[in-house]
Amino acid sequence: MLRSERGQAVPFAAAATAFAVVLTLAVARLAGDLVDAARARTAADAAALAAVHGGRGAADRLAAAHDGTVVGWARVGRDVVVTVRVGHAVVTARATGGEVPGAGG
Repeated sequence: MLRSERGQAVPFAAAATAFAVVLTLAVARLAGDLVDAARARTAADAAALAAVHGGRGAADRLAAAHDGTVVGWARVGRDVVVTVRVGHAVVTARATGGEVPGAGG
């Protein structure tokens, strides 16, 4: 073994370890974002369905039950559109049903 090649494994091992740590942290962050997105979809769907018959209060309760926060709500005819935030994810869901407000009957 040549004298200039001694100790080359240590810097390589340190660089490989640093790369592995950074990669692991990136994958963990991505996984967390994917989980937030799935939970936000569930919360938004539940909130929109609840809001069809129960209004904004029902949407708030169902979103909170799924660790979400309603950040947007609108009734358009028989449709209810709800936007929910869970973690970093923001998702909008629409549900149709119930009576048209003011239609009477």
